[in-house]
Amino acid sequence: MAEANDRADITVMRRVRDRIDREFAHPLNVEDLARGVHMSAGHLSREFRRIYGEPPYAYLMTRRIERAMTLLRRGDLSVTEICFAVGFSSLGTFSTRFSELVGVSPSTYRDDPSRSVEGIPPCLAKQVTRPVRNREAQPAASA
Repeated sequence: MAEANDRADITVMRRVRDRIDREFAHPLNVEDLARGVHMSAGHLSREFRRIYGEPPYAYLMTRRIERAMTLLRRGDLSVTEICFAVGFSSLGTFSTRFSELVGVSPSTYRDDPSRSVEGIPPCLAKQVTRPVRNREAQPAASA
């Protein structure tokens, strides 16, 4: 019985994660996500963390930063355009969060050609470019 409940919880959390992956650029909050799966916000947060190792808000921020990194590598949009395209409503919040997770500012990331994934197989490129959570990013060495 407990195993069936756990499977059901995993299925529900997968739906929440899929919604975040699809709608990351839209305004999302834990209350809306919880309402969509008929749970309380607290229960959703606890279950999401138990299953995926991080709360839904942190997962959302990581998805937004990952998408921003891709757009910055392309180089055809300004940092401000990218900020709004990935769902942030404030350039300052975007820059701060990006720097915390990646270790450099969005402009520095865009201007550094060593951050290119050219020639790296896509299955490895995703691992190489994934933002680091919990302020683990090391700041760039100053010259």
